[in-house]
Amino acid sequence: MRSRYSAYVLGLTDYLLETWHPDTRPRALEPNPPALRWLGLDVRRHVPIDATHATVEFVARSQLGGRASRLHELSRFEQREGRWLYVDALA
Repeated sequence: MRSRYSAYVLGLTDYLLETWHPDTRPRALEPNPPALRWLGLDVRRHVPIDATHATVEFVARSQLGGRASRLHELSRFEQREGRWLYVDALA
């Protein structure tokens, strides 16, 4: 999760796509708006489901055009070939 947050901060869309599960991966990602500032990541909890599945709850803070926002998400991850891949966000 932390590496994906860092990739969002740095605008590394190729890395984000590489670490996205192939069953849910979009074809492309839009780059961050130039005025977007990422302000921090708080990983609230990590829950292993089994040896290859886990959930991660996090809050990512950002600011765009003077407006602060928070993304609070519970994400699913799956490990494939030794690498953890983002699957999707649970509602």
